[in-house]
Amino acid sequence: MTQDIATPTRAEHGLQSTDQSGDDSQLVRRQGKIRISEIFGPTVQGEGALLGMPTVFVRTGGCDFRCSWCDTLYAVDPAFRGDWLPMDAEAILDQVKKLSGGRPVLVTLSGGNPAIQPLESLIDKGQRQGFTFAIETQGSIARRWFAKLDHLTLSPKPPSSGTVFNADDLAACITAARSGSGMGPAITLKFPVADEADLNFANQVRAMHPDIPCYLQPVNATPAAPHPDGADGVDIDALTERYRWLVDRVAENGWFDVRVMPQWHVHVWGNLRGV
Repeated sequence: MTQDIATPTRAEHGLQSTDQSGDDSQLVRRQGKIRISEIFGPTVQGEGALLGMPTVFVRTGGCDFRCSWCDTLYAVDPAFRGDWLPMDAEAILDQVKKLSGGRPVLVTLSGGNPAIQPLESLIDKGQRQGFTFAIETQGSIARRWFAKLDHLTLSPKPPSSGTVFNADDLAACITAARSGSGMGPAITLKFPVADEADLNFANQVRAMHPDIPCYLQPVNATPAAPHPDGADGVDIDALTERYRWLVDRVAENGWFDVRVMPQWHVHVWGNLRGV
């Protein structure tokens, strides 16, 4: 399945409109532009299956969900659309290479929901130059180019997010990732967990796809500050306590085929942007 969202006008970026309507949504799509919230690194992946892996992050702007505890609102909330820059694949790759010193590195595509964006050209061009690509998405929008990725993390949002889960959409994402002629990406499921209802949700969904490795992660319920130098106010003690609770519950339930991992970047840097 595919899904489109409204895209910002050039005026919202302080640019001249190129058509009489003043709305460049169709133009941006035709040109294959990607809405970018930020590009930063090299740093290390702070969560999930690739924890500790050196990477450059390409964070896209826009999301089809609005989770109650979202910690990247600056890449989700339409109020920040004016900060999202339309860029083509070449410009994005140039910025990645500048940050990596021209050396191939893992590129992590994040958001928002990066599946909204036309990322196939970026993946193709980058892989031809030795870069590898990982993406994290909630599994609500399936794209054929998922099959070209090196790593696909599907992170279905639980009841505490305030969103509605669609099992068919998640299955479509998995099918898309496995539909290519090659080996396809390494696929993992990663569930944010805030409470018992979230834990039950994770157990039910992982049972639908028992062949896919599963990661559980305590929810960071502190929204990120909108600017890089803003105070983050993350309650590390509460996060640590939630992690301990999650480990205990997994042990009690005998779920020995999952991995329980915190967001290490939050413990090290809080919600600071660009790390």
